[in-house]
Amino acid sequence: MAQPDHKKFFENLSGAGKAIAVLTSGGDAQGMNAAVRAVVRMGIYVGAKVYFIHEGYQGMVDGGDNIEEATWESVSSMLQVGGTVIGSARCKEFRTHEGRLKAARNLVQRGVTNLCVIGGDGSLTGANLFREEWSGLLEELVQQGDIDAEAAEKYYALHIVGMVGSIDNDFCGTDMTIGTDSALHRIIEVVDAIMTTAQSHQRTFVLEVMGRHCGYLALVSALACGADWVLIPEMPPEDGWEDQMCQKLSENRADNKRLNIIIVAEGAIDNNNKPITTEKIKDLVVQCLGFDTRVTILGHVQRGGTPSAFDRILASRMGVEAVLALLETTANTPACVVSLSGNQSVRLPLMECVQMTQEVQKAMDEKKFEEAVKLRGRSFENNLRTYKLLAHRKTESELPHSSFNVAVLNVGAPAAGMNAAVRSAVRVGISEGHTMFAVNDGFEGFYNGQIKEIKWGDVGGWTGQGGSLLGTKRTLPAKHIEKIAEQMRKHNINALLIIGGFEAFECLLQLCEARPSFEEFCIPLCMLPATISNNVPGTDLSIGADTALNAIVETCDRIKQSASGTKRRVFIIETMGGYCGYLASVGGLASGADAAYIYEEPFDIRDLQANVEHLTEKMKTSIQRGLVLRNENSNENYTTDFIYQLYTEEGKGVFDCRKNVLGHMQQGGAPSPFDRNFGTKISAKAMQWISKKLKETYRQGRVFANTEDSCCLLGMRRRALIFQPVMQLKDETDFVHRIPKEQWWLKLRPLMKILAKYKTSYDVSDSGQLEHVVRNRPKESDASAI
Repeated sequence: MAQPDHKKFFENLSGAGKAIAVLTSGGDAQGMNAAVRAVVRMGIYVGAKVYFIHEGYQGMVDGGDNIEEATWESVSSMLQVGGTVIGSARCKEFRTHEGRLKAARNLVQRGVTNLCVIGGDGSLTGANLFREEWSGLLEELVQQGDIDAEAAEKYYALHIVGMVGSIDNDFCGTDMTIGTDSALHRIIEVVDAIMTTAQSHQRTFVLEVMGRHCGYLALVSALACGADWVLIPEMPPEDGWEDQMCQKLSENRADNKRLNIIIVAEGAIDNNNKPITTEKIKDLVVQCLGFDTRVTILGHVQRGGTPSAFDRILASRMGVEAVLALLETTANTPACVVSLSGNQSVRLPLMECVQMTQEVQKAMDEKKFEEAVKLRGRSFENNLRTYKLLAHRKTESELPHSSFNVAVLNVGAPAAGMNAAVRSAVRVGISEGHTMFAVNDGFEGFYNGQIKEIKWGDVGGWTGQGGSLLGTKRTLPAKHIEKIAEQMRKHNINALLIIGGFEAFECLLQLCEARPSFEEFCIPLCMLPATISNNVPGTDLSIGADTALNAIVETCDRIKQSASGTKRRVFIIETMGGYCGYLASVGGLASGADAAYIYEEPFDIRDLQANVEHLTEKMKTSIQRGLVLRNENSNENYTTDFIYQLYTEEGKGVFDCRKNVLGHMQQGGAPSPFDRNFGTKISAKAMQWISKKLKETYRQGRVFANTEDSCCLLGMRRRALIFQPVMQLKDETDFVHRIPKEQWWLKLRPLMKILAKYKTSYDVSDSGQLEHVVRNRPKESDASAI
């Protein structure tokens, strides 16, 4: 696929003659190394000198060997390593004027005027102060004779770009900070393991997770595992919460639930700002209910381990964006922080974000907790709203009066997160007053009458289950439309929620097209995209794709590690995805692949030969292991076997080859935290849309909806979750190859190539522009996936 010409861009924003330094400061977070790697390689790519500053601000103050020029090879094999390999330290000396004076001298001596800081709000605030004082510091250094006037004039301005590395996700202005998703992986791994032992002994477990001032990890992990109770600093429980919590635990046990999970943020407080500890909760449960109760404090386990696929991709995108921001900055540009909004990179003024982050704590200190939640941002607010919706079971008297029947079914191949979506739909539907029906085995089960009512308790514990507990088939409804209509009449189905991949999209189109002949389908119809291939039109992301990516990345890490200590080796790995190259491309970016072959970007024998030669050259000079990914349907002639044999032959004497077909392991396993929460939240949103449509279309004792906007797909587009009429998505779809005609992730492919040392053009049309922090965004733009 021809790459756009951006030579003009690189002439204007050349890094030649510039020096960039990168440091990590404050607490470590998984993914920091991926960000460092991206900054170094993108910096070298644009012609700049790049320096590591070891041990954070302490290394900047001490100078010497702590400030070291980075090479391309010096960041090899660090993508999959947790923590930060360049070190991080809290530095009291940098807080003093004398310390910052030393730091300025050390940077000027190396010609560094571009600083990329990866850390939390304290680290970024310190960087901004350093920038504001810079010209004064240089004047002092001239007066002391440490630098000459020419150097002071040449390096007159310091440019700062920040990336937020924090597992707490406590920084305002970004939906996700680097490290948060990996920390959630650690928490959910522990919770899943604890649930099996808790179930065996009918125990209650109280888990403490990190978050001294921010309850994000506690809240999202509670959503992801379906915890019975959660306590966070931003929303202290109301007076009398102890009795309410014990009553809820008791009710759950009465429903034959054999375990209880309570998640507590380490900074959890009550209405009087007094701490709520895990021991206090344990004693409360034992005294009031007599349940066998244990406490588990996760501690620094949450900071450790290898970064998740999400964090590697996020950090790589942010690292490249940070270099672009540094090249574009002028003396008058404020220090900015690179952020994530929905699926979009944005740049925000650093101090606006810091000030809002500080306002959150101020609001909490003043007991303005609702304001604190709003200031945390739309992602946090949406998570809290969804948790409350799913955790609180309304009594009969509290339920709204509704006589609507809503059916939910899965269609197509199973995808991790489908069960979380079904659970959310059932519980939100019941809370809205509807009677919920589950259809087993997709439309095949539908026309065979495998339809039954599903209750609140029936979906307990579904969130962490992989596959499809309802059963799913690829059968399309067109051939059995009359039988399906008959079942719709029989069960008086007033709305339908379909969860699945490309087949689900085709099913919805067929039902919509059948409306003129069958009034039974003149009802609200909604689809949620759920497929590991991520090939559904109308959405950037699908439920299940993140779990599959993590499976690919973990396997690639192990495969690469298997070659450590041996001679040079290249691995050829085949991924799933049909004709969609999402898993190969994004998996390649997350695992540090040298090439990824996909259908959307045609390649020929010359491209294969160029890749082999490029890899051979790299093998001779630096790297020991190579990784090449191939999408299963990328080319009918250049098969995985062909590519393996070609690399084996052409690499003789330099490297040997191995091949792996990952197969259905990409489809299995427990869903990732991202997929659990994405499925939960978009399903809740879909059910609320269905309720709204049912009320709008209910006339003269029946539901009648035949407009295009009553048959929609709920998808994530850049920063927004949007309901899109499926009839309008037909023109955006390649039905032969079952992929959208335009796919956003293709813009990430040049990024993978740049980080693999290829000369290529990089499309900057999608790069972030400096914006301002928005306090109250409209509800429909809530695209936060986690």
